[in-house]
Amino acid sequence: MISLYRNIPILIIFLPALSACTQQSPQIFITIADARQQAAQYIDTGETGDSVGDILVFDQPLLDKNKNPIGNNSGFCIRTRIAYSFQCQWTLTTNNGSIQVAGGEFDKGVSNISIVGGTGVYSGIRGDMESNNNNDGTFTQKLRYWIKK
Repeated sequence: MISLYRNIPILIIFLPALSACTQQSPQIFITIADARQQAAQYIDTGETGDSVGDILVFDQPLLDKNKNPIGNNSGFCIRTRIAYSFQCQWTLTTNNGSIQVAGGEFDKGVSNISIVGGTGVYSGIRGDMESNNNNDGTFTQKLRYWIKK
């Protein structure tokens, strides 16, 4: 017969580790990057027209989900696949701090991009951002994140 008391020390050791594995639900922050007023600047670096290595540079208004101004969205993208995708890095800046993101941005559809850092209330942030080209000069950005305290 196996004694239950013999396994108690094992449970005592592993319970804290198991509780550390539990994770709260992510926080959600929805923003809109508005490129209608300040379009990205296209820098044609190689062959004329869309080609690998071309650069987009942008500094645009950042809006909340109700389209109220909350900061700016600025960064750059390098064309990595013609008529398909860019590799991008940018910062979403608000009065409370900034969030830095980096990853592949598709020309069409939804892109999933890593959150790589933050400042202010976003210090210690980790997660991902879903970027959706709305085909009207705006991009909806849904950030799912956790902040390590």
